Amino acid sequence: MESIIMVTGKIKYQITLDPGVWIFDDRKVDLTSYFDQEVEKEDELEEYTKAVSKHWEREIREGAIYPPTLKTERTYERQRILNGTFGIPLRPFLENAEMSEDAQAVKFISKDSVETLPISEALEVIVGFSLNGKPLKEDGPIHVYYGNGSNVLNPIKHITKIEIV
Repeated sequence: MESIIMVTGKIKYQITLDPGVWIFDDRKVDLTSYFDQEVEKEDELEEYTKAVSKHWEREIREGAIYPPTLKTERTYERQRILNGTFGIPLRPFLENAEMSEDAQAVKFISKDSVETLPISEALEVIVGFSLNGKPLKEDGPIHVYYGNGSNVLNPIKHITKIEIV
């Protein structure tokens, strides 16, 4: 239960975050390279269309039976998940909570301190949940990385609650 993070405050829906299930979420990002690359705002529908088109093209070309290369790709993806360092954007969770019109900031409450960010910056936050394939048990359950990557070497750790104020 200590790995559960509550999102409370000036929101319509109280959200419970469980970092243990994010490893299966398609929105996860690889933190080892995320802040090194130019971040592009991508259209989810466009990305989905491209993925479906690629799959359809492969199926037409190679048939419905999965070729050995696809098995290799699955093995590689499994290894990447088992050994990777991952985070997930906080934006979808904050949007699903439906913040009040008068909300001005987001507080990231940890064991030792409180870090407050304006909503515009909090929407760009990446929440780290995995380091080298392991959950963040010692200094987690999540780490907070600013959207611009300025604290990539020193993220906010030991987060116990997120409060919209």
